[in-house]
Amino acid sequence: MSTIAEAHAAPRRARLPRAGFSGAVVWIVIVGLLLAGVVAINVLVLRLNVELDELGRSRAELKADIAATRAQLSSASANARIESEAATKLGLIAADPNATTYVPLNEP
Repeated sequence: MSTIAEAHAAPRRARLPRAGFSGAVVWIVIVGLLLAGVVAINVLVLRLNVELDELGRSRAELKADIAATRAQLSSASANARIESEAATKLGLIAADPNATTYVPLNEP
């Protein structure tokens, strides 16, 4: 080229160095770390859900045990209450087992 053509040619821009490969590696590492964090949080939530389920089962068993114990207490207190009311209101007393006589029944 001539010197005149060189004077009219557009000046070349200086190329900036591109991050290219190293920038892509950085992004891949960042995304990988974020995904690992999401997986770790999901594992923790899963463990908490399993523990919560076990506690729910344990709670249901305890409620059933409490209900059974209350039923036993109710039936036990009912007998004692009936005996005390029979003694106070009606004047009844428990029979002496040694003074009890049994009448044999002859079956045909």
